[in-house]
Amino acid sequence: MNKKVLITGGAGYIGSHAAVTFLEAGYDVVILDNFSNGSADTVRRVEDISKRGLRLIEGDIRDKSCLHQIFSENEVYAVLHFAGLKSVAESVSDPLRYYENNVAGTVFLCEAMEEANVRRLVFSSSATVYGDPVENPVSERCLTGKLSSPYGRSKSMVEEVLQDIAAAKPAWHIAILRYFNPAGAHPSGLIGESPNGPPNNLIPYISQVAAGWRDVLRVFGDDYPTPDGTGVRDYIHVQDLAEGHLSALEAINKRAGLHIWNLGTGRGYSVLEVIRAFEIASGRSINFEIERRRLGDVAECWADPTKAQMELNWKANRSLTEMMTDAWRWQKNSLPSA
Repeated sequence: MNKKVLITGGAGYIGSHAAVTFLEAGYDVVILDNFSNGSADTVRRVEDISKRGLRLIEGDIRDKSCLHQIFSENEVYAVLHFAGLKSVAESVSDPLRYYENNVAGTVFLCEAMEEANVRRLVFSSSATVYGDPVENPVSERCLTGKLSSPYGRSKSMVEEVLQDIAAAKPAWHIAILRYFNPAGAHPSGLIGESPNGPPNNLIPYISQVAAGWRDVLRVFGDDYPTPDGTGVRDYIHVQDLAEGHLSALEAINKRAGLHIWNLGTGRGYSVLEVIRAFEIASGRSINFEIERRRLGDVAECWADPTKAQMELNWKANRSLTEMMTDAWRWQKNSLPSA
């Protein structure tokens, strides 16, 4: 069987970890990335970790000629689709950019796949599509669609596009993976989350405060109906997440149609719990200040990962301590004095 996969956004945070996982599992990898959230240096580090080479193409999923050339020159078996913009705040101020990149870009990608007879796709979705969940833990049966940001709506729209493709074209094999909160870094310390500008996610922000790059962490709200008043989320190690993609592709190899799986741990941690865990892992005190809640934030959200455990034989095994330890190792390696 041909084992070459195209990874869109493979130079980014999650895509690069998936590239390592697939290379180590024996797949050949082609990465397509426009470097808006990644770099060629990250790809070189992926090769160093896996001790294997890959093909890197600088390009954009919205470039139809680029996509045509990729599928013409490479015997691609399946696509892992990570490419997309991901800032909730930015999507509110520039929604058209998000719909063009995330939605239209995916349509162009699927058109190119159909033309090339490549019909296996693993899509990087998000627990954001659940909006403010009416119950926890959140299972795949929970309602989606009542969303507060263009980013979340773009993920939901792509899911609907893929559902329509699967209904119209039975030869397609599609996995939609709804992540909860990716965290941590590769244990080598060579790749991790490296946001351009201020981090959108909690743990890289904590890391930058610990490293002295930022003065204070702002905690939005301590009056939620949670044990300590701060928001509760399901944090999943990025390595567990990458392994979930491998399990998902191997599952859809054997079954056509569209399938949806949550990727999470099944446990929620509050912001203050995460801060304390990072302080223990790093040996540094985290300066934080409480501010008012942000519009659109939910009190708590964590996954019911039972479906993925049963159907993919996959489980998130790495602890919060491991996430914090690996995130800090990566951050230390990024310091100028390191």
